[in-house]
Amino acid sequence: MTEEKAPPISRPVNRANDTDRHVGTRIRERRIMLGLSQQQMADLIGVTYQQAHKYERGINRISAGRLYEIAQVLGVPVSYFFEGLDNQRATDLTARQRMCLELARNFSSIQNEKHQEALSQMARALAAAED
Repeated sequence: MTEEKAPPISRPVNRANDTDRHVGTRIRERRIMLGLSQQQMADLIGVTYQQAHKYERGINRISAGRLYEIAQVLGVPVSYFFEGLDNQRATDLTARQRMCLELARNFSSIQNEKHQEALSQMARALAAAED
């Protein structure tokens, strides 16, 4: 009688997957909206620039504790990073999304509140003109 061997158990490889890339994309979008550089973000969460970059690209997985820290720094609930995951949206930003993120980053870097208000009023007027 021959002894049958059990099939080998496949262990999950500790590599990033689509969820990790989605979370990284959401981190990047929020960081840009707040006008933070990757270096500033890295300093705020206590990692190197390279590590922050790998998180955003979805190359390295983010622990639950680190994700909580990132959420605190970015002023969002942890659930924010998983929004839209069910839709499996593409990680590549459209040209319009890229422009919106750049606009948000540039707006947040304007120091003069009167200039910010003027720009906001101009955007409202232009949007109303389109209706």
